[in-house]
Amino acid sequence: MKTLMRGRTSFVIAHRLSTIQEADKILVLKDGQIIEQGNHESLLADKGFYYDLYQSQFSKKAEEA
Repeated sequence: MKTLMRGRTSFVIAHRLSTIQEADKILVLKDGQIIEQGNHESLLADKGFYYDLYQSQFSKKAEEA
């Protein structure tokens, strides 16, 4: 996917956060409103809604392993 999007502006809509981790800018939507924006690292550091989603998705994977 990285190769496909290189040098282009791309919009990716995803439920799996692993799909968008390397995006330059992530917009977090809730009930049709942008509630957070930033890159993966800054959104995790803010410990908001994105952080909670990330923890719920990846803590399940760690438990399954």
